[in-house]
Amino acid sequence: MRKAVINKNDAGQRLDKFLFKYLKGVPASLLYRYIRTKRIKVNGKRCDISYKLIEGDVLELYINDELFSNEHKAIRKDAENTPPDIVYEDDNILLVNKPSGVIVHESDADNNATLIDSICAYLYKKGEYDPESEQSFAPALCNRLDRNTSGIVICAKNAEALRIMNEKIKQREIEKYYLCAAAGIFKKKSDTLKAYLIKDEKTNTVKVYDRPKSGAKTIITKYRVLKEKDDMSLLEVHLITGRTHQIRAHLSHIGHPVIGDGKYGIGELNRRLGYNHQLLCSYKLAFGFSKNADALDYLNGREFEVKDVPFLKLFK
Repeated sequence: MRKAVINKNDAGQRLDKFLFKYLKGVPASLLYRYIRTKRIKVNGKRCDISYKLIEGDVLELYINDELFSNEHKAIRKDAENTPPDIVYEDDNILLVNKPSGVIVHESDADNNATLIDSICAYLYKKGEYDPESEQSFAPALCNRLDRNTSGIVICAKNAEALRIMNEKIKQREIEKYYLCAAAGIFKKKSDTLKAYLIKDEKTNTVKVYDRPKSGAKTIITKYRVLKEKDDMSLLEVHLITGRTHQIRAHLSHIGHPVIGDGKYGIGELNRRLGYNHQLLCSYKLAFGFSKNADALDYLNGREFEVKDVPFLKLFK
């Protein structure tokens, strides 16, 4: 028999959700049988799979040792050499400026240190995160950016912050603004674009249509032209919806692709200008909570910006 004491980052989860993380790969049918037959108890009593864990609860697990994993995700040494570029930090969250070319999470095709690896190494060095003391939580990103898009990524330092931030993003209470360099001169210097997007999972590309189409999702993209130079336009883009490759595909659809974009852009123009990654940066976040955000309510009404966006030099 083993015991697990629920800590602050474990609390608030359903019992089964916690156990899937704690036991590392146990089949769902077996886990539910253990709960049903009282081989897993909470505070010495029979429990239900939907029980919400409370800090200080004691779990008793009468199951085979091989189902327990003593492995913890190690801090990558190479990630210590690439500390995150921090835009803002407090006890609950980090806002990090992700460079172009860095992936946010590990992938089968790339074994380089990721953004979350660098953040975990940074917090470990500060003494704010120790993977061996956590049973079900690790610092987590609340939003993602494409590999070759730069800008602000939100990281939650604890489970409560992650829960709140994910909910606020889902409710569209965090406004995201981008800067990008687009090909051509826009006739309309500001507009709200509406279209319909379908993603091809096999090719990881999207197609945009002017009219509704079966399986398509509505996309809404607002832009305003900030500067123009040499048949290029600097835009501020405000995402109303947040679909895969939305800005890149939507601007390409109206004939003004993002410069440097290898998927939706103009190859000849990209080669001539010497850019092999899209000139797109998530440069500003604005927190506008419609109701109390509990432990993160102090962020309401605040805005954060990346001050140094490299491609702005093109428009000087």
